[in-house]
Amino acid sequence: MRLSLAALALALCTSLAAHAETTAMDKQLHSAAAHNDVNRLHHLLKQGAGLDSRDGQGRTALLVATHENQVAAAKALIEAGADVNAKDNIDDSPYLYAGARGLNEILQLTLSHGADLKSTNRYGGTALIPAAERGHVDTVQMLIDAGVDVNHLNRLHWTALLEAVILGDGGPRHVEIVRRLLAAGADRQIADKDGVTALAHARQRGYQQMVQLLSD
Repeated sequence: MRLSLAALALALCTSLAAHAETTAMDKQLHSAAAHNDVNRLHHLLKQGAGLDSRDGQGRTALLVATHENQVAAAKALIEAGADVNAKDNIDDSPYLYAGARGLNEILQLTLSHGADLKSTNRYGGTALIPAAERGHVDTVQMLIDAGVDVNHLNRLHWTALLEAVILGDGGPRHVEIVRRLLAAGADRQIADKDGVTALAHARQRGYQQMVQLLSD
């Protein structure tokens, strides 16, 4: 009986030590991702670091690399099989974050490796909606070309078209985004939860170029 207890204690200690070592490697993996240290990433993965291990914010190493726009690290992790749709504690994934922030090199990598085009952020929006809001013209086109639903409604009952008008600045980038969304089939008749259309919002704000596009 004493031998059994001793063996059990030894096994427990060994397991705890292994877990501590893995946790330390996972932290190093996240650090290497943040600093774009590709050689270190490959070494840690070979040593057994968890490819999709999470930090205290629920972020994977790939999401950490995405936050820092570390393209080489992101590419290495994605090619190693990192989940481009793995969400953190606030429902950001590498794909959604890259789309929202206009990080087009990483976005393209996620699109080429299984990005879930129907996935949504904490506001219930696709990657296209914040990209439109923030004026990321090329990003918007990439997401349109990938097949993201241009008429998806988020929890505020806004589409990408509505958000480009309501939260945009009416300048050239947002005008071009409105043009591209309409060309992609965005429904100009969809209104917000108060029944106000994108055209009415553009008129209220004095965005004449948008008014022209939305009236044509």
